[in-house]
Amino acid sequence: MNTLILRETTRVLFTLILVFSVATLLRGHDAPGGGFVGGLIASTAFSLYIFVADPKDVRRLVRADPLKTAAAGLALAILSGLIGPILGGRPFLSGEWVEIGAVELGTPLLFDFGVYLVVVGAVLTFALEIKEPGAAPAADSEE
Repeated sequence: MNTLILRETTRVLFTLILVFSVATLLRGHDAPGGGFVGGLIASTAFSLYIFVADPKDVRRLVRADPLKTAAAGLALAILSGLIGPILGGRPFLSGEWVEIGAVELGTPLLFDFGVYLVVVGAVLTFALEIKEPGAAPAADSEE
């Protein structure tokens, strides 16, 4: 189902949904939201785009392999948890903060961004595989 109304609505909503997902990500460690919810919202935008566009267009838009994006997000989330033990001898996932100008940044935001990337990468991997089955190489193929 690829109608004119769906294509034009997607064109308008895609950017709005992504902006909302980033806003949800950024307010997450202080209020409801965060990486998981923001990632799901961004995945909604990309999934909507997958329905109206060719998977090759979606891959060109994303510019990175979704599975590698998920892996990078997982690595970032783990790294953010290791900063506390490495720098301060504190437990895993302890919050560490640094002030840059008037902005205070911390490891919870890094963790949330990692989770955001994991969710977006995983959902995009699944959605693209549904749209173009068999395009991804099989992990273990026995002949």
